[in-house]
Amino acid sequence: MTAPDKPRAARALGGGAAAILLLEGIAVLFVPRGIAQTGEGLTPFRLTVLLVLAAVLVLASGLQRRPKGLLIGTVLQVPLLLTGLLGSAMWLVGGVFVLIWLYLLQVRKELLGTSFGPPPADPPTAG
Repeated sequence: MTAPDKPRAARALGGGAAAILLLEGIAVLFVPRGIAQTGEGLTPFRLTVLLVLAAVLVLASGLQRRPKGLLIGTVLQVPLLLTGLLGSAMWLVGGVFVLIWLYLLQVRKELLGTSFGPPPADPPTAG
């Protein structure tokens, strides 16, 4: 199944990707509170890594209108999942966000015919 209006569908899916990245950035901001009470606690390095990741996720949400925005968002799923090394609950939270992201890519592929890049142009119809 493909979308009848591919540019409109691409904009809608880009908005969904931006929303997911923004929520991921907010979720990362909750991690310091969780790790402050465990093991080594909240070290300056851990705090810096988490704040930088949250900022990059929020900035990447604003890049979803750019051609490479979706690729950047996909690459950022790896460090999001790796926050599980800092707090065990983030394995679950990061995993859920990664699954949502993969679902978004699958829907994009079904509607637009490609997971990344601009939607292919429809061939002209005779008539």
